[in-house]
Amino acid sequence: MSSWTIRQAVKTLRSGGVIAYPTEAVFGLGCDPWDETAVLKLLDIKQRPWHKGLILIASDFKQLTDFIAPLTPETLKQVEDTWPGPVTWLLPAKDTTPDYLTGQHDTIAVRVTAHPIARELCQAAGHALVSTSANIAGLTPANTLRQVRWQLPNIDTIVAGHCGKATQPSQIRDAQTGALIR
Repeated sequence: MSSWTIRQAVKTLRSGGVIAYPTEAVFGLGCDPWDETAVLKLLDIKQRPWHKGLILIASDFKQLTDFIAPLTPETLKQVEDTWPGPVTWLLPAKDTTPDYLTGQHDTIAVRVTAHPIARELCQAAGHALVSTSANIAGLTPANTLRQVRWQLPNIDTIVAGHCGKATQPSQIRDAQTGALIR
């Protein structure tokens, strides 16, 4: 991935924009999780209700610590054993985590991504990113650049690249109950 492309995407993130980028299975839509206006713009583009909550991706666990409550050593080991990789965990959210990220839940969905472009974006931005599938709610998620452009023409920046080999979006697991949500 060209460093210019990554710099442009980070510039878009810092100016409150929404980006699309490849992940393990499909293209993702992302923005700065601390920028409420950007998150609301992303939700509007996707036509997704805020109360469902959103996923955050990171390049490492440290980028998620501002959003999650302290974990037991057992829970931390269970989570870290699956990362980096396509497993998203529902973890207890800190009281300071914005409702526009958690929706109507007291948990936050988080993942340390294994996709090289998504990891590079998080590293270059210096923080976690909101990451939801690049599609209008209810439609099939985009897994090519062309599909992103067709379905979501209002994205500020699209980072070109190939999605990983996963055939389904990330698994979502509840760390408190062990339940497989998706």
